[in-house]
Amino acid sequence: MARNKFLAVAFHVVCWILVALPSVMFVPTHVEQTLGISLIRLCLPLLLCVAFYLNYFWLVPRYFLQRHVKVYVCVNIAIVAVSAFCMDGLVGLLHFVEMKAGFVPHPPREHVSLIAMFAFRVLKNVMPFALSVLLATLLRMALRWQKTEAARKEMEMQKTEAELKNLQNQINPHFLLNTLNNIYALISFDSDKAQKAVLSLSALLRQMLYGGRNSSISLGDDVEFIRNYVELMKLRLSKNVRIDFDVRVPAEREVRVAPFIFISLVENAFKHGVSPTEPSFISISMASDGDKIECEIKNSNHPKNSSDKSGHGIGLEQVARRLDLAYAGRYEWLRGVDNQNNVYFSKIIIHDTDLRDNR
Repeated sequence: MARNKFLAVAFHVVCWILVALPSVMFVPTHVEQTLGISLIRLCLPLLLCVAFYLNYFWLVPRYFLQRHVKVYVCVNIAIVAVSAFCMDGLVGLLHFVEMKAGFVPHPPREHVSLIAMFAFRVLKNVMPFALSVLLATLLRMALRWQKTEAARKEMEMQKTEAELKNLQNQINPHFLLNTLNNIYALISFDSDKAQKAVLSLSALLRQMLYGGRNSSISLGDDVEFIRNYVELMKLRLSKNVRIDFDVRVPAEREVRVAPFIFISLVENAFKHGVSPTEPSFISISMASDGDKIECEIKNSNHPKNSSDKSGHGIGLEQVARRLDLAYAGRYEWLRGVDNQNNVYFSKIIIHDTDLRDNR
């Protein structure tokens, strides 16, 4: 913040130095440059500076931006008129001093009327101050727009973070509900497996508790989370279900990802890809080259009937929303059913692994 203020002040100083330089540099060669002449010449850009900053610090923010346009216009007319009058007097004084120092002005053209000369004189004195007022107004409006845009982006970022937190809080109970149902089913016929399942669930909850505190986790931790979930689900599966889990994640570079995006896809695969009577399979592939992440899940297609309302599709809706919030415009999600082989596939490709930052 302090650096930005310093740069802004430096910018104003440099601009006014550039405005003032011609006044003291471009002097008739046969006129001696005295201190009095230099001071009079410096008064001309000083008048422009006064008109500019009266608008920049007072008139524009207090009246123009507050929609008191009449006051803004009237006061500026007075400022321009007074400044033009003072400038005309200073120019006359400057010519008088320079003539005493030896400067001989060109005689006025005879064919030019007095009215035209007067109009040109007024226009020459008024235009610089009118432009100074206009520049001050435009610059102040641009700065206000910049601040408004920055505030809008900050509010949008806070809204996005709050929505992500809200979605994450929805994911945890949804996942917990499904897993507890699985453990409940195990208790009735295999208490040993049920105990192992409780231990696995404890490990998963620990990962959810600590991983969910951050906006991103390492891809390795996310893969480990999915692996633990798969191992937990295996406890209740029959031998006619084949599970393949392929991981190709670079160990030398830590790739980060928004937490718990892929777990809903895995849940969906176990829900719709496993049949209690027919041979089934689930194939999970996680890969990354350091710059992009690919998660591909295929499973045999055994959709639930219309009377089964478990899940209600909440998980996939959350996946879509979280991808939009965290990786807007930087991901692909391909999904559908291969009717020829009766296989459901879902593939997410995240092209830029950095989470969105609107600051």
